[in-house]
Amino acid sequence: MQAQLSSPATAEHIGAAVTGALGDKLKNLTVAFGEVTVVVGARDYHAASLLLRDSPGCKFEQLIDLCGLDYSEYKDGMYDGPRFCVSVHLLSVSLNQRLRLKVFCDDDDFPVVDSVNDTWNSANWFEREAFDLYGIIFEGHNDLRRILTDYGFIGHPFRKDFPTTGHVEMRYDAEQKRVIYQPVTIEPREIIPRVIREDNYGGGVR
Repeated sequence: MQAQLSSPATAEHIGAAVTGALGDKLKNLTVAFGEVTVVVGARDYHAASLLLRDSPGCKFEQLIDLCGLDYSEYKDGMYDGPRFCVSVHLLSVSLNQRLRLKVFCDDDDFPVVDSVNDTWNSANWFEREAFDLYGIIFEGHNDLRRILTDYGFIGHPFRKDFPTTGHVEMRYDAEQKRVIYQPVTIEPREIIPRVIREDNYGGGVR
């Protein structure tokens, strides 16, 4: 006979299980649109990952997504908290439930959190991506290098203050017969289209 999954756990049930497992490591828990989000401190992040994976009421065996966030322009400048955050989406196959785990970096100038690659090995490339795009350092990651941009890339392109043109451009130089980097040659310009219509546009039909 084919095994059947149990019904998805309610948000209240997940919240109670996570609260019991994390104890004083839990900084905040919210429920919105049927989804549970928990926030832990940077110092407790790795320990919390083990508790969420191993505790009987949690059993989040799989990390299915991890990404960086830049809150510098959140709420049109009205936000006053830490700038960089790591958001992790977890899945428990055995208990048929999901959870979003968030951790904010303590230092805006040098954002660092622990790697959870030894808790969930699927975090490997996700952490490299967050490092590449946001500049978040994952301490303990054994191969933290860029994964989407090239080795000569300057900056982290998903940061809110990164210029849309970038800092440098790459091209092949026929004389030197190699790829070279040079300052960006794209001139800033207005890219918002303007719509101009004549008075009798559409044959004058109103």
